[in-house]
Amino acid sequence: MLLANGLRKIDIQDLLVFLEIHERQHLGEVAEVLNLSASSVSYSLKKLRSTLDDELFIATRSGMRPTRKAMAMRPHARAMIELMNACFSEANAFDPSQAPRTFRLCAPEYFELLILPPLLRRLSDAGYPVSLDVQRLGREIPAEALVHGELDLALGFGPHQHRAHPGLVSLALLKDDLLCVRAAGTASVDDLDAFCARRQVFPTPWDSDRNMIDGWLQQQGRSRQIAARTNNYLAALQLIPASELLMVMPARVHEHLGDARTATSRLPDLPSFSLELLWAQPFDQDPANVWLREQILSVCAEQSLL
Repeated sequence: MLLANGLRKIDIQDLLVFLEIHERQHLGEVAEVLNLSASSVSYSLKKLRSTLDDELFIATRSGMRPTRKAMAMRPHARAMIELMNACFSEANAFDPSQAPRTFRLCAPEYFELLILPPLLRRLSDAGYPVSLDVQRLGREIPAEALVHGELDLALGFGPHQHRAHPGLVSLALLKDDLLCVRAAGTASVDDLDAFCARRQVFPTPWDSDRNMIDGWLQQQGRSRQIAARTNNYLAALQLIPASELLMVMPARVHEHLGDARTATSRLPDLPSFSLELLWAQPFDQDPANVWLREQILSVCAEQSLL
């Protein structure tokens, strides 16, 4: 993935430069506070701009002004730095090997298919007495349960697929595209008219009567025909072969489940999406919570999902 290759070029210094430019808005001050040369600061900014394909900061008379993308990235960059700091903190460190611990998560099937299996293998291989209780994601992120400590983490879809909550911190884990899946040998779906004319299977891997496809279609003033709803991606996929039905499925999930009896196509302008990790602000520095987030990030990196 191009995104994954680009992220490998970014290091901790680049993230620190990014955050300090936000804070100070002058490259000279950034160089001074980070004890770097002016050329090092300029090089980090150049690398970030190239990797992220955005200007990020625009030079004005009053200083460097962040672009919309830079403003959206800021909380994620700060969260990454905080996670890295927590990894090297000796005080109050969480030791997962000392006592049994059950972590409670709320997540869609997407997480259960792609991240949960390697995450469990990682914990098992390390011999940690850690259990994961994964609850089904509803239409909205369970903010109250996170804030009150009834849940440790939640995973949801973005951008803007769930209502925002000021008491939560979020981190976009990965991006994915949506594919049109059909029976092999049937006509491809190449435009919106063909897409809306085709009867479809609607998997509901999270509790909602709508998903990002319906919201996108509503913006176009269109709607689709639902022939059947299923509880998960696998059940929906079984309905496609030997039929004229269509199904929209995340590209990574289709690659994971696979079915030689199906074919895929990409409908122009079909929205992409992100999988976001969310936790409550009061637990931002909680050692156990930080440790679990680190495990999930490590698994995503090992599986080339980032």
